[in-house]
Amino acid sequence: MPDYLDDLRFAHVLADAADAATMDRFKALDLKVETKPDMTPVSEADKAAEELIRGQLQRARPRDAVLGEEYGIQGTGPRRWVIDPIDGTKNYVRGVPVWATLISLMEAGDTGFQPVVGVVSAPALGRRWWAAKGHGAFSGRSLSSSSRLHVSRVSKLTDASFAYSSLSGWEDQGRLGGFLDLTREVWRTRAYGDFWPYMLVAEGAVDICAEPELSLWDMAANAIIVTEAGGTFTGLDGRPGPHSGNAAASNGLLHDELLGYLNQRY
Repeated sequence: MPDYLDDLRFAHVLADAADAATMDRFKALDLKVETKPDMTPVSEADKAAEELIRGQLQRARPRDAVLGEEYGIQGTGPRRWVIDPIDGTKNYVRGVPVWATLISLMEAGDTGFQPVVGVVSAPALGRRWWAAKGHGAFSGRSLSSSSRLHVSRVSKLTDASFAYSSLSGWEDQGRLGGFLDLTREVWRTRAYGDFWPYMLVAEGAVDICAEPELSLWDMAANAIIVTEAGGTFTGLDGRPGPHSGNAAASNGLLHDELLGYLNQRY
């Protein structure tokens, strides 16, 4: 089995470059922000970071395909880099430090493309998380200065911390009743939002999290980090990996109960 460590090191190089570009424009008074056709914001920093990453990939990994939020798919083949230049753009443009660059390498296999490397870099928080298939998940300032991540061992919902992003998507899908039932059952709820709940699950600080509507670039890096930390990452349909258009992540012990609540229809 490939060890993917060279790809992981390169993903850190890409994240370093993206961090420099995004932090340079964070809280800039003249930051330019547009509205995309889906009515979500995109800043000049989103575009600049993705262009920077694509440029480095073209030079160093010219045979690999690239899929990014801002510029779509480029190239074909069994290896595909998946990029979200700024996950949490709404936070970014308002000066909230909870945003990150998500970089993942996916490889084609018997079950389609699956993530084998993931880096989540949140420079405004001073945090970075990463994983490579078969090598575990880690957090720290660099590859040489890091600590291994492990999910929690909480086995009862009444003892669990549940993280989410917002209520609107659950209501739009008719899942709000089950969502609210879950919030009443667990010990604690917090709406950390975007990438952060998944990283907290990987760290063992949060036990379960879910979002009702997502794109592949929102999930690929998170999925490999959660699973390499010993957790479970699926769609709300229970399908493993980041391909369902939504996500549920847990320490594994609570996953069936999490899906049971969120698939209740009212």
